[in-house]
Amino acid sequence: MISHPLPPERSAAGKSARTRTPRASHGEWRPGEDRRDVVELLEEQAKTRIPELVPIRYGRMLASASTFYRGGAAIMAMDLADTPQSGLPVQLCGDAHLSNFGVFAAPDRSLVFDLNDFDETHPGPWEWDVKRLAASFAIAGRDRGFTSKEGRAAVLKSVESYRTAMREFAGQGNLEIWYARLSTDDIFRQMQGLVSADRLKQAEKNVGKAKHKNSMRAFDRLSHLVDGERRIISDPPLIVPIEELLSGEEREGFVGWMRDTLDRYRESLQGDRQKLLEGYRYVDLARKVVGVGSVGTRAWIVMMTGRDNSDPLFLQCKEAEASVLEKYTEPSEFENHGERVVQGQWLMQAASDVMLGWLPVTGLDGVDRDFYVRQLWDGKHSIDVDALKPRGLTFYAQACGWTLARAHARSGDRIAISSYLGKGDAFDDAIADFAEAYADQNERDYAAVQDAVKVGRIEARSDVV
Repeated sequence: MISHPLPPERSAAGKSARTRTPRASHGEWRPGEDRRDVVELLEEQAKTRIPELVPIRYGRMLASASTFYRGGAAIMAMDLADTPQSGLPVQLCGDAHLSNFGVFAAPDRSLVFDLNDFDETHPGPWEWDVKRLAASFAIAGRDRGFTSKEGRAAVLKSVESYRTAMREFAGQGNLEIWYARLSTDDIFRQMQGLVSADRLKQAEKNVGKAKHKNSMRAFDRLSHLVDGERRIISDPPLIVPIEELLSGEEREGFVGWMRDTLDRYRESLQGDRQKLLEGYRYVDLARKVVGVGSVGTRAWIVMMTGRDNSDPLFLQCKEAEASVLEKYTEPSEFENHGERVVQGQWLMQAASDVMLGWLPVTGLDGVDRDFYVRQLWDGKHSIDVDALKPRGLTFYAQACGWTLARAHARSGDRIAISSYLGKGDAFDDAIADFAEAYADQNERDYAAVQDAVKVGRIEARSDVV
């Protein structure tokens, strides 16, 4: 039976957690003597991935300390497991670094800013997401050549924004939080007076381009005519059409299998969206390399058309493995990890892709795998962190902190968490200390993987972007 404690009880629970886990304790980070070798950890992940793509993953990770951090969710999950916890769980993103936030089109076609990657989503301590986000800003500041003061300002702003937003949400009703979202119009209003008119205009122009990043653009950019039929372009190893992977009867069998697979995916959609999908016919299929940490997992893009070639739909089917958090918390409640990703996304995002669904797959190799499905492009736009100046990074940190707090407030006890955080900056300072210490650790791990490449222990391809 679900219990419903009153706000004073929930607030008392948060304050009580301070005694159990002082806020200052979150500032500590020291690797244990038995800390696992990070190269070994990455090699273990590679065992279930497509072998020829694994060197691309390492190459992308080693582009900078920031990209290494992006691909190292499993490394930080291992480290976070030994950090202090207040005992107040939420639905975690599991990989809440600054590059996993961005702009995309909501179902009402307005552009919103939100978390946009949920491969590692899983219930756990809210502090884990906050620490991963804060450390990403510390690392980004270093990569950008900012002073330690400038980098720390961005880190502090991300945590302060999380704390103050959580206090705001603690005073709101449940439906208010469910409807809360950060639109690009909201962001531009907040930017006025903080940046020059020219920079604001450029930001609006860049985000405006996202409106045109849709299935029609994907159709133009990723397909071409072959003997009168549209086919997905070939750009190996990043995009490899099915006819280059398989031939003859084997290919025909795979295409038939994919059609059946799409039927099973359709069953995971709401009734109205099932009807929408029924209006599209399968055209072509290709394997695609995506992301940084995800490289090597199986990802497919499916091209479909509706009324005619002016009505395309591009879907991305991405393999979902167990969350890197699972071994440090509890097993997932979902048998299908694709469903785990989708359910976590629905819970944390203010608005989700109408085509978001999941399915189990038994591949032609006889191996059972889980996948989730979404539109390939739907107004998506990522902030170019490498172009941000110190003030811009701090503003971006504010937006990310608010967004993460809103996502956590939907599933966790926002009143207890807010009470634990308090009105002062004790927690902010502790997390800033942790972020700097963990940025040092990230640099050590980055160097260790670089050394592994130099001695030939692993192979990295830097020629594939």
